[in-house]
Amino acid sequence: MGISEIENAVRQLSSEELVQFRRWFAEFDAELWDKQIEEDSKAGRMDKLAEEALKDLREGRTTEL
Repeated sequence: MGISEIENAVRQLSSEELVQFRRWFAEFDAELWDKQIEEDSKAGRMDKLAEEALKDLREGRTTEL
């Protein structure tokens, strides 16, 4: 199934089905994002950002939430 077929299928959904689809897709997308963050972290791709954030914290360049 290609993108155009998916788009057409989504257009055919009832309002209730669209709500369910949105909820499902948001959860699906969040899971993919979480996996990507984990992979990036394990591979060390986040190390530089973490170091910069800790340096900013030590040097008082942060704002408490």
